[in-house]
Amino acid sequence: MSPVHYQDLDHGITVIDAEIQRPGLAACYLIREGDRAAFVEAGTAHSVPGLLQVLEEKGIGRDQVDYVIPTHVHLDHAGGVGVLMEQLPQARLVIHPRGARHMIDPSKLRAGAAAVYGEEAMDRIFGPLLPVPEERVIQAGEGDSIQLNGRTLAFLDTPGHAKHHFSIVDEKGRGIFSGDTFGLSYREFDTERGAFAFPTTTPVQFDPEALHASVDRLVDRGLDSMYLTHYGRVGDLERLRREQHEMIDAFVVLAREHADDGETRHGALVEGMMALLMERLKAHGCTLPETRVRELVGMDVELNVQGLEFWLDHAG
Repeated sequence: MSPVHYQDLDHGITVIDAEIQRPGLAACYLIREGDRAAFVEAGTAHSVPGLLQVLEEKGIGRDQVDYVIPTHVHLDHAGGVGVLMEQLPQARLVIHPRGARHMIDPSKLRAGAAAVYGEEAMDRIFGPLLPVPEERVIQAGEGDSIQLNGRTLAFLDTPGHAKHHFSIVDEKGRGIFSGDTFGLSYREFDTERGAFAFPTTTPVQFDPEALHASVDRLVDRGLDSMYLTHYGRVGDLERLRREQHEMIDAFVVLAREHADDGETRHGALVEGMMALLMERLKAHGCTLPETRVRELVGMDVELNVQGLEFWLDHAG
């Protein structure tokens, strides 16, 4: 087995590369509190061997993992849940109430993804989606919390990216596991100003007003860091909050400008969003060539545009 890339942070938190598409795209987190542990996010089925390898290297038994906690049921976050839970005999799945049924019976998730990607690509990208027995599932909504060996993990309902999205407040870790609600931030874009982050508007539940409100809720908790799934820990939250709000608004304006473009709409939105990100990255001090930026964010821009188009056609 090839070595898995991971980095130990403080407060017993380890960020683990989920090995989806490219290094540094998607993360899972291991939280260790004494002799007990939890995973936040599960990646895909292909991520699971790496997660188990990290447990082994840290001397953590599979029966010492109490929880698996995906922030929402999109497959880069929860596709590996069923496979991972099979390997963790004591673990309970903690999931947003709107997402629980899709973990107990993932057939609709699989059908939806297969319709987008095709069966062959579905298996190659995500691997098998296995069901989780209902008796091993904890539904966690707004204001709920769980205990990890005395360490409180509290849940905030944070829609905007998806209606089945919660974020996990970890006071001891001085941060929040924000899934996709606080945007995407790839380490390749770090400059002297710090991290660059941009919103994710992927289909099909983008809601700009809800996302604005959720971003504020996260930062208003007054903690130091966001632990992003894409990718890693970021600080400077007041600046990033302001920039998230600016870009959510800019994406909405862009979408409405091209709402009536017909067959050319999709391409115009892709190039418009790419130009917007290029401009903001340049202002951030990023010196990567445009070809490299397009490599890094091309899929995100495509998915963002699909989400904006769905919003335009159904709610915008």
